[in-house]
Amino acid sequence: MLIKGSRRYNLRHNSERTPSPDFGRMINGQGMGLTANLRYGICHMSFNGCEVIAIHNALVYLGIPQSLKDVAFYMERYRVLMGFFGCNAYKLGKGLAHFGADYRRTKDVSEAEASEAFIITFWTNIPFLSSIHTVFCVRRKNGIEVYNRYNNRSCTYICQDVEEIAGKRRPIAIYIVKETKDMTNCI
Repeated sequence: MLIKGSRRYNLRHNSERTPSPDFGRMINGQGMGLTANLRYGICHMSFNGCEVIAIHNALVYLGIPQSLKDVAFYMERYRVLMGFFGCNAYKLGKGLAHFGADYRRTKDVSEAEASEAFIITFWTNIPFLSSIHTVFCVRRKNGIEVYNRYNNRSCTYICQDVEEIAGKRRPIAIYIVKETKDMTNCI
């Protein structure tokens, strides 16, 4: 017998009982479509799946796509309070590395803004009194394209800088997943 909310239960639910989103496509709006019904920890991904979705989107961007259910199954080992609070933001690199992505964790917002692509975790409002959110971002000519910015929107958003994404608060964690040539020479 599988316990509801366990890793194996969620894998079975996500594999057999719920259709998965299209393989190899970016995900926006975790509370919409097929993604919303998948499970992570004790909740549905519509509530707590942003870290899993950010890793999934980064892998798609890097050309090493994985199914969302496989990313979720691996990241279940890093969930916080049985997944009620999603993943441990400081362990996202473990998921990236497990699936073959090169990454580097940083605290420097300017490094993220100079990079080609990054994952950022931030407080949605007052630290420790609000929830956190994790998004995948790509540098474009007209700004930073943010994937899964909002739970109920299926489109990406263009922001001019990290402050527009995360507010004036310091981000919790930043993972650079693809660096520009100029930046690698600076480190």
